[in-house]
Amino acid sequence: MLAYPQLMTIQENVALAPLTTLQVGGPARYFAEARREDDVREAVDFAKTRNLPFFVLGGGSNLVVADSGWPGLVLRVAIGGVAAESSGAAVLLTVGAGHDWDALVAQVVGQNCAGIECLSGIPGSVGGTPVQNVGAYGQEVAETIESVYAFDTKEGRPAVLPNPACRFRYRSSTFNSEDRDRYIILRVTYCLRRGGESTLKYADLHKHFAESKTVPSLSAVREAVLRIRRAKGMVLVPGDADSRSAGSFFKNPVLTSSQFEEIAARAASKGLEIPSYPALDAQHKISAAWLVEHSGFGKGFRLGAAGISTKHALALVNTGHARAGDIVRLKESIQQRVQSEWGILLEPEPVFVGF
Repeated sequence: MLAYPQLMTIQENVALAPLTTLQVGGPARYFAEARREDDVREAVDFAKTRNLPFFVLGGGSNLVVADSGWPGLVLRVAIGGVAAESSGAAVLLTVGAGHDWDALVAQVVGQNCAGIECLSGIPGSVGGTPVQNVGAYGQEVAETIESVYAFDTKEGRPAVLPNPACRFRYRSSTFNSEDRDRYIILRVTYCLRRGGESTLKYADLHKHFAESKTVPSLSAVREAVLRIRRAKGMVLVPGDADSRSAGSFFKNPVLTSSQFEEIAARAASKGLEIPSYPALDAQHKISAAWLVEHSGFGKGFRLGAAGISTKHALALVNTGHARAGDIVRLKESIQQRVQSEWGILLEPEPVFVGF
């Protein structure tokens, strides 16, 4: 165990599997937890002076760590705190990157603020939400993020990135694409609507509230989302084997009109109709889960110690003693079959570390 400097402790050879929801992977050569902004700066200096590769760990919910682990420094950002500022119906919440995401959603809904109620039940921390532009059930965080406050490792100082600078796209942002590894997120500011109406874009939510004669409350929508997610094994429940996953493992493909026509024709030739949803620029988003199931990988499928959730075809699970290699082999088997059957290479959602 190293003290660097006096205020921050850096541990050696720390197991990472228990810090992830998938529960696979080897150790970190060095590990530090940042509870202050200065801790982040010190950790970056520690890694740079020793020429160590650097990785930022959030809630561990969207992550696959290699069996060999990570040869450098893993930094877990644990900065907390929630600060609110109101202007009429608009509420600005600035939240520490280490704050639990679902706890924030519960707090926001309890204060009758709209904007993230459909993102209930998503595991992980606040700092991870801008990276992947987390979205579900008709909402994306990009719709509410006002700005991101981050440590710029290239410039060696903090920086504020307003929403446009984050370059949000479907499950993507500058933080996991153009500027991958440059920024360490410290705080996120969200703009919410006090007293705003709930969002009911998603088909399952429409169905759930079909008989309601009034617009459902934010709390009713949150409870409905949690109920739907539990039924799909997408809420972390202690003792539930389907909870040992990284959530949705593949992104829903977004296709041009010509690409969609081609795959729809392929489905029709098999007597099938592929579900699709409108996307930006007249594109079509299709169901990755449908592609997986119609390529021979049903719920409960097993390949060695890795498998598919019994509740949702998009969740790859650790059945109890899986290694990262087992998860990767299953991932590749699914990708190869889907590409052979449908001509589409599924893109994984989780971050792969140490591979």
